[in-house]
Amino acid sequence: MEDDFAIVPQFLQIPIQMLMDDCGLNGMNQNTSHLTAHFFGVYDGHGGCQVANYCRERVHSALAEEIETAKAGLHDRSTGEGWQEQWKESFSNCFLKVDAEIGGAPRGTNVSNIWLLGTMISNLLLLKPLVLLLAILCRGKVAVPLSVDHKPNREDECARIEAAGGKVIQWNGSRVFGVLAMSRSIGDRYLKPWIIPDPEVVFVSREKEDECLILASDGLWDFMTNQEACDIARRRILLWHKKYGDTTMSMERGEGVDPAAQAAADYLSRLALQKGSKDNITVVVVDLKATRKFKRKT
Repeated sequence: MEDDFAIVPQFLQIPIQMLMDDCGLNGMNQNTSHLTAHFFGVYDGHGGCQVANYCRERVHSALAEEIETAKAGLHDRSTGEGWQEQWKESFSNCFLKVDAEIGGAPRGTNVSNIWLLGTMISNLLLLKPLVLLLAILCRGKVAVPLSVDHKPNREDECARIEAAGGKVIQWNGSRVFGVLAMSRSIGDRYLKPWIIPDPEVVFVSREKEDECLILASDGLWDFMTNQEACDIARRRILLWHKKYGDTTMSMERGEGVDPAAQAAADYLSRLALQKGSKDNITVVVVDLKATRKFKRKT
């Protein structure tokens, strides 16, 4: 199994100042001093599991370090730098830091061929008013991609690789030098500077009709469209609550495993296997509804 994942509920308390611009709090409650952030990550390893395993333990702690640095500089922030730029810098520094640690064969990884290993990352930081970074959002009944895959045949990625002296070669699909079917990752030292760890950060405001988020590795996405996955996840969450929600959903939201979301993730994994997926499959489903109530027939 080369995939790995990390789920960190109640990850950090984020000062409201880190989510505001020069015009104010963007409609957020100004009486609130902090917001709770939850962290989710899926790490799709290749060449071995070591880099994905390392990212499972390290990425969220490295991000916490960068956020603490940003907190410390809140009062010194220049007026020209908005909060979105701060977050982009925090995520970028986090990925670069972990990538550098991987390159230095960090203690405890036991990686003899570290230059040949890497992982693709899907991360998101979820706060009450918005979502940061990479996932698929189910908004109502519509799938909203929050990222575009970093593939070598993406026009801008291909141009970047070639500008750095690299080549994109067709070998069972577009690959960097005919080897790697992705253009950004953590690790893969032998393909730098053409493979970079820099993330793309997306900011999406939460809406009332938002149903759920899906993070998954290629074992799912190679056999299922975004819309299909969202339709299935939404239906499976609703089905679980209709059957069990009024009697067994006693836990507080945001703590422990959400059985409805877990049922949706399990179903998506099984369906990908039935469709012929032979890759590792990792799926994380996050239910965005605070409560779900259904009337039972008497």
